[in-house]
Amino acid sequence: MDLGIKGRNALICAASKGLGFGSALALAKEGVNVTITARGAETLEQAAQKIRAAAPGVTVKTVAGDITTDAGRAEALAAAGEIDILVNNAGGPPPGDFRNWGREEWIKAVDANMITPILLAKAVVDGMAARKFGRIVNITSSSVKAPIPILGLSNGARAGLTGFVSGLARQVAKDGVTINNLLPGRFLTDRLRGTIGAQSKKAGDELEAEIAKQATTVPAGRFGTAEEFGEVCAFLCSVPAAYMTAQNVLLDGGNYPGTF
Repeated sequence: MDLGIKGRNALICAASKGLGFGSALALAKEGVNVTITARGAETLEQAAQKIRAAAPGVTVKTVAGDITTDAGRAEALAAAGEIDILVNNAGGPPPGDFRNWGREEWIKAVDANMITPILLAKAVVDGMAARKFGRIVNITSSSVKAPIPILGLSNGARAGLTGFVSGLARQVAKDGVTINNLLPGRFLTDRLRGTIGAQSKKAGDELEAEIAKQATTVPAGRFGTAEEFGEVCAFLCSVPAAYMTAQNVLLDGGNYPGTF
């Protein structure tokens, strides 16, 4: 399928690895020029080299910095130029018990997982509307659909973003701008490997054995890959997906047990 976005410009946050990288890679393969951000300059440049090798001919820019700060956002937006596609992404807050969190922990979680995506959308949405084309995809979490008790910070912050997006998406739909959320379940990223690694160490099991065991709990019989996540992201950014907006797309291998 021709996604109709060749030559467009995209800004993808937290794209040095994991789901952000998968999204940037998929968009670049469709001919989209990408600007990728992350805090670690070395890892970010390595990601850029992989994208350039997989998608020769596209422009790949890197901006190392903290996207949750005013300066970090300003630098990323300036580097990307006229943005047609925005993929918001940020690492999730740490797990824990809400009884141990104070105002500082909540502010940090909301700042990264709600306010930053909103401010980035604010910076680009009017330009998108004026050009009659725009795509914003927020990478959130399956916890928006089914809250995870130990991820209270994530549950709250991402649900707040979801509520805001629902209203904004309907305001700009007539201008050719779509805003959707991608809700990942369990994907075999470094973050998931780290979580399972801690569990396997505690249980005295080998990491790969524990990964294989936990993967069987997913109806698909495996964890997802960053590459296939990116393909879904690219489709949401496409011309054929123009009538799809204000949606929460759950991508979890069938793990969510509900009908709706």
